[in-house]
Amino acid sequence: MDKIIIEARVNELATRRGNPHVPFLPQEIIADAKACSDAGASVFHYHGRTADGAPDHAPEFYLETNAGIRAQSDILIHPTLGYVANDADARARFAAVEAMMRSADTAPDFAPMDCGSVNVDWWNPETGRYDTTDLIYKNSTATLMYFAERIDHFGLKPYLVSWNVSFTRQIEQFLKMGVLRGPAYVCFCMTDEIIFAGHPGTQAGLDAHTAFLPQDFQTVWTVVNYKGDLFQLTERIIRQGGHISVGLGDYAYADGARHLTNAEVIDRIIAQARRLGREPASVAETREILQMPTRKIAA
Repeated sequence: MDKIIIEARVNELATRRGNPHVPFLPQEIIADAKACSDAGASVFHYHGRTADGAPDHAPEFYLETNAGIRAQSDILIHPTLGYVANDADARARFAAVEAMMRSADTAPDFAPMDCGSVNVDWWNPETGRYDTTDLIYKNSTATLMYFAERIDHFGLKPYLVSWNVSFTRQIEQFLKMGVLRGPAYVCFCMTDEIIFAGHPGTQAGLDAHTAFLPQDFQTVWTVVNYKGDLFQLTERIIRQGGHISVGLGDYAYADGARHLTNAEVIDRIIAQARRLGREPASVAETREILQMPTRKIAA
């Protein structure tokens, strides 16, 4: 079977109440990148965070972190544009990536495009009510086209996030327009437990996603379960030829009372993939599978 791309998603907006191993600061994230790379992940995704866990969108955070990752590993870097925490215009949301691209030592390999808009309010199962009621992850078509142009300008690979079928259909229209080029790397974002914006992390939820992949364009797909246990789906993903994006940023993985680290989660995914006949893709193999372009450092 084809090699499997394993992406470590190490912190997102997760707190340490669920798992104390969630990395916040640059040196913590750099150490996690090395550990995940050593475990066999070929892609590394992180969000800028402050010491108390609040979002940090400052370009300086990403410059320090990317440089530290590059100094010790060739793992492919996938930063964030800030998710709903960075509710600015398209240019401001992409500003950190623009700054990263000024040096090969800090340049990432991917930039994300969540290809649609969606309510991302947090449900509280204890109270049976929403803790928030006005969180809208806004990604207009104009914003996405701006991201696509800048991503292409810098020779990065678009990381196309699909929360539901409408996002995938938007991706297909962008491919038809030439705004995106194949192979399209599509991340199906399942959601569970406290967020209901995506498909549920079930076989039916995954099948609904894959049924709408563009038929006339080459695609490569990976799966994440934001706020849910992706291990409920990993065997199906592996057997169907998909790839896996997983980590403490999405779910507080534990082994009984012991909290797992991001690298330990990667270890378990790779062990399962090997039992099912798929070896983890190296960085070079991941580049080949995704036909990644050559990065262009800003003058």
